[in-house]
This record gives sequence, structure tokens and C-alpha cells, in this order.
Amino acid sequence: MAEMQEHPVLIFDGVCELCSTSVNFILRWEKGHEIKFTANQNPPGRALLEQFGENPDEVSTIYFIEQGKIYKQSAAVLRIARRLRFPWFLGYGFIIVPRFIRDFFYKLIARNRYRLFGQKETCRIPTPDEMARFLLE
Repeated sequence: MAEMQEHPVLIFDGVCELCSTSVNFILRWEKGHEIKFTANQNPPGRALLEQFGENPDEVSTIYFIEQGKIYKQSAAVLRIARRLRFPWFLGYGFIIVPRFIRDFFYKLIARNRYRLFGQKETCRIPTPDEMARFLLE
């Protein structure tokens, strides 16, 4: 079983513009400033995914590790929403929508994210102020 993480960790596709924009949004709106971030292309992200039995080469899914459990797709998004300030935490209310419906829409966006939002050549680089929030090596 995976060991308990001290902080929640968000694992995202580092070259996806939508994912990078989402990270910026979370950094701005998170209540407790506890979430750590890493791209699934970085060694810490890959290691965490392997630790939880997930494929580290699967870049079309966002992962959120919280209290020793891993969440993906819409469940990850909703878990993150709970940690945001008003009004964004209200998004957690979508938890009442059955997962198969939420994940259908998640997968639709994920499948088209590069075409709709773009893709970068390299992973997002944190600013000096953000460095403590990112797991890079």
C-alpha cells in the first residue's frame, strides 16, 4: 500500500496548456496553500503514479493524491475544488452527478485539450516564489 503523503499532490500533464492554466488557477484560489504540484513527466510524478499502480505514461488524466488515496479524472477535479476559496469550492457540489457522467465529460475535454488549448514543448517552470510548492526532482 502507498505511504501517506504529508501534503496533497496534484500530478498533471506538464506540456498541456489547459493543465498549466489550471495549476495557475489553483495556486491563486487554494485556501490552505498545501497542495504540491508535479508533472507526470517529472521523476517525482512518475514515481508517485507507479507507487499507486498507475501508468506514468498516461498523460490524459489528472491525478490527485490526498490522505493516502489517489483520485483521477473528475474525482480529482472535485477533490481539488473542495480546497478552493469561495465561490470555486461550490464546484464540489457536482459530486452528486454520477461518476460515469462526470468522467464522460472529463474524457471528452481531455481527449481534445491539445487541439482546444494548445501544447508546450516543455513542462511548466515554477517561479521562484512557487518553487516550494513543486516536486521537481
